[in-house]
Amino acid sequence: MGISVELLAHTVYQGADEIVISPDLATRKAELLARADAIMVLVGGLGTLDEVTEILELKKHGLHTKPVIVLDTEGFYDGLRTQLARMEAEGFLPQPLDELVFFTEDATAALAFLEAAGEASAA
Repeated sequence: MGISVELLAHTVYQGADEIVISPDLATRKAELLARADAIMVLVGGLGTLDEVTEILELKKHGLHTKPVIVLDTEGFYDGLRTQLARMEAEGFLPQPLDELVFFTEDATAALAFLEAAGEASAA
């Protein structure tokens, strides 16, 4: 499934089983969260950073309980991890960071985390 915005509709991968074109970025993010069982963050640009911070903010406030994984390929998100750890240390996160997000450089560990999260939610 692909979910994009009208602005970028011309770049959408046409081989997807389903393509959803949202009118704007806010609607796209809401659509992504509504349709996802979990959130996996891959290397990306400012849009990806915007999406992950919004997802974490919503989770922080209990507006979703979906697992959030940051696949930290080659240390790409080391700066984000450091900043979030500082926020936690200085009292700006109301819950432990490891309850909000799972950072890993290993795709196998990411899948194991998802499987464990699925088992926990089924229990």
